[in-house]
Amino acid sequence: MGLVVIGGVAAGLSAATRARRLDPRLEILVLEKGPVVSYGACGLPYLVEGRVRQPEQLIVYTPEYFRKERNIEVRTGARVVSMAHARRELVLESGARVRYDRLVLATGARCDTCGMAGAGQPHVFTLHTLEDAGRMRRFLAEKRPRRAVVIGAGYIGVEAADALRRNGLRVTVLERSANALLRDDPQITLAVRRVLEEHGVELRCGIPVESIEADRAAGVECDMVVLAAGFKPNIELAVEAGVEIGRTGAIRTSERMETNLAGVYAAGDCAEVTHRVSNAPAYIPLGTTANKTGRVAGANAAGGRERFAGVVGTTIVGIFGVGFATTGFSSEQARAQGFSPVSARVEGLSRPGYFQGVKTTVELVADRASGRLVGGSVIGEEGAAGRINVIATALGARLTVDEFEQLDLAYSPPFATVWDPLLIAAQQLRNAW
Repeated sequence: MGLVVIGGVAAGLSAATRARRLDPRLEILVLEKGPVVSYGACGLPYLVEGRVRQPEQLIVYTPEYFRKERNIEVRTGARVVSMAHARRELVLESGARVRYDRLVLATGARCDTCGMAGAGQPHVFTLHTLEDAGRMRRFLAEKRPRRAVVIGAGYIGVEAADALRRNGLRVTVLERSANALLRDDPQITLAVRRVLEEHGVELRCGIPVESIEADRAAGVECDMVVLAAGFKPNIELAVEAGVEIGRTGAIRTSERMETNLAGVYAAGDCAEVTHRVSNAPAYIPLGTTANKTGRVAGANAAGGRERFAGVVGTTIVGIFGVGFATTGFSSEQARAQGFSPVSARVEGLSRPGYFQGVKTTVELVADRASGRLVGGSVIGEEGAAGRINVIATALGARLTVDEFEQLDLAYSPPFATVWDPLLIAAQQLRNAW
């Protein structure tokens, strides 16, 4: 009895660690179905590329570390196959039974194959676990493929394309929707296409892939395929136990990350959260969100009273050295959420020209009715992370365009321009009313 956490990566171990800090005497058990815990999944494309040389470099902590340093028992290879909340009991694949007082579901998500025929062939890969990356590296070394198709132009898709191209392959990215990076924004898609093509990668949007053959996908010849068409939350265990699923298809939670079952919490890629711009449920599986929701779930499972305010959907991805960062909604997404969007997009320099500043593109999106910022994007070889974080902070604070324009941002020629592109965009946005 005590606290049991199902899942031993970002959300699960954040929950266990936070619970331990709040209650030094609580019995805590983490059950992880895989062979390793606490690894940096966001580093997997760089492991395939070769910039990260060994899988062990991505492992942050071992089960032994958690046992010795944090008094948390971690079991790997412990797959939970059923959950009976009325008895507070879990059944493992081994047949063992585990009792709990409180439970955190951090079951994560899996790559969505979209029911694609041929997805199980040996030349078809996903990129979600250390095992996935290891299998891909071995295939590259042993089979020496020359042509690859990446299905999906989201973050993992473009990172995989970058990694494969740096390994010398000819790469084609096929995206079902009209736009890249999960952003309904033709201008960002145009910028992504331009960078990819400059480095020999072809991007084709509006191309659904129904099946994968031995040597081609959607008519494109290839020796290997990477499936990066999105994620599906692992909710089957929760559903069978009576946990409610939200409108996004992930586990519905309160602001305390508690499910409809008393004493059962959910965090990470299996759970939905609140979008702070629209106040609607959202499913945005990111490592940042997993760590934060895990921390809140663990605190409350240990008797605390913490809350998770939600997300604004801030992301950044590097494509051949260019940062593509987004937060909140694009104009089309904002319109779909019921806002009346108005936007401005500007090009400026990251630093003054005499300090070798590089081009930076900034877009801001606001709601015409309230004047509040509802989204933004930044594209550039430097400073994209810092600038998108400023916009994300403004969204969380519900700043208006007028308030954003008055932000007191730092200036010094080695670091920034006197009129930052963010402020220029805000000025242009005011003029667009």
